[in-house]
Amino acid sequence: MIPIPLVVVVLGGWCAIYLADTVLMSSKSLKKSYEDWLTGQGLTVSPFHVRWQTTLFNRLFYKWGRWKPRFLYIWFSFGMLFGVAAMFGSMILLGRTLAQTLNQMMSESPASQNDRILQVVVPGVNLPISQLTYFFLAIFISGVIHEIGHGVAAVRETVRFNGFGMFIFVVYPGAFVDLLTSHLQMVSPVQQLRIFCAGVWHNFILGVAGILVLFSLPALLFPFYYTGVGALITEVVEDSPASGQRGLFVRDIVTQIQDCSVMNVEDWHTCLADITKKPQIGYCLSSATLQHLHFPSRVYRRLDGSIECCSNNSLTDICFAYTSNAYNQMYACLPARKAIQTSPECRSNADCQKHAASSVCAIPSIENQTRLIRVKHPPEMEMLFIGYPMHLEYAVSLSSFIPRYNFLSIHLPVVIETFCKYVISLSGALAVINAVPCFALDGQWILNAFLEATLSSFILEKENRELLGFFILLAGSTLLTANVVLGLWMVTAR
Repeated sequence: MIPIPLVVVVLGGWCAIYLADTVLMSSKSLKKSYEDWLTGQGLTVSPFHVRWQTTLFNRLFYKWGRWKPRFLYIWFSFGMLFGVAAMFGSMILLGRTLAQTLNQMMSESPASQNDRILQVVVPGVNLPISQLTYFFLAIFISGVIHEIGHGVAAVRETVRFNGFGMFIFVVYPGAFVDLLTSHLQMVSPVQQLRIFCAGVWHNFILGVAGILVLFSLPALLFPFYYTGVGALITEVVEDSPASGQRGLFVRDIVTQIQDCSVMNVEDWHTCLADITKKPQIGYCLSSATLQHLHFPSRVYRRLDGSIECCSNNSLTDICFAYTSNAYNQMYACLPARKAIQTSPECRSNADCQKHAASSVCAIPSIENQTRLIRVKHPPEMEMLFIGYPMHLEYAVSLSSFIPRYNFLSIHLPVVIETFCKYVISLSGALAVINAVPCFALDGQWILNAFLEATLSSFILEKENRELLGFFILLAGSTLLTANVVLGLWMVTAR
């Protein structure tokens, strides 16, 4: 469900704007001055929509559009080819996404939601409130770059540029350019294609730039941060399984989880995923250690079928299962930290023979799906975690970048990484969605110009070409609407 406070804030804000606009427009004494002020500022106010347009940047757009004409011709020609390919590709992508959504709805398998190629994003539902700044800033920048592409291409093709503007629709920011329609209709279909495809082309380039920055970030930040030696703890959730006196702390560097080395954040997630899938790992304990630490206790079976042999209600003792040299299944209640703090990991007794002939592989006998996990973060004492690995994953935030100097922020690389990922995702999504042959999107004009450029010699009647375009637009609009509606239902209603 969408968080109620977020809905209240959004609706309350728009109600206040609409109420103020209505009062001022209804006032006989203030209406004229209010309308003049809106016109002078280039503002337009309507329910859930505020729009601002200006001519302040016209000179800049004309300067960009006349810079190196030959280069811009080649640049936007590549953009035209990409835009046409994206138009067809977006239909295939939406078709696959719709098929995935329908399969998921029929199979009732919520675990596969993240496997969908495209997802509807709803702030507060599948987008954390804490990351709204990244989301809206990335959308805004992607929209501005998109419209700059249209504007510069229009100037390059000698189409009059009237102005640039921005808007907010409900909670989503955006941008637009105002071109003289009569000029746009006078240029050739190929020139129109260069203009209409420039937006998605620039979004694609922005996404590529984001990928390059993301992958080159270790080199860019090398003078200030180093990587490849562990995962740095940047935040520990209060009262979580990872907190506490012997837990993890901010600025700790995790180097190993069980027998899995951790060199970066990706390793951390991979190791926890492997621990979840694989059986509980054991620890090599010598016979002397077992005899010294073990104390007699009653063995019984839990409700889930697992064996418990510690009945002293201790928070530090754990039941271990092992196979004796006589191949008998044995159980021992041992103090966990003393038993395993210096013990190597194992899967069977054979793994322990290289350490000591009398050693056995003692495996914690704990509830199904839970794990005893040993987390190394030198020079501090190892943290022992018992529970679901997913809970440990959610208990901490990490970074692959470790500051070389104490005064450097541990959060800056994470901020840059996260922002780059949002720019890549949202700019790419904007390119895909705008390329769809759908009414009111760039894809509508790309399709019309494409049909005029390619079919005018085959389908002589313009009405027939327009009819063909209408049916394609209808199909694209239906496909996009189905994806949005079903995707929104999957996110909010399930």
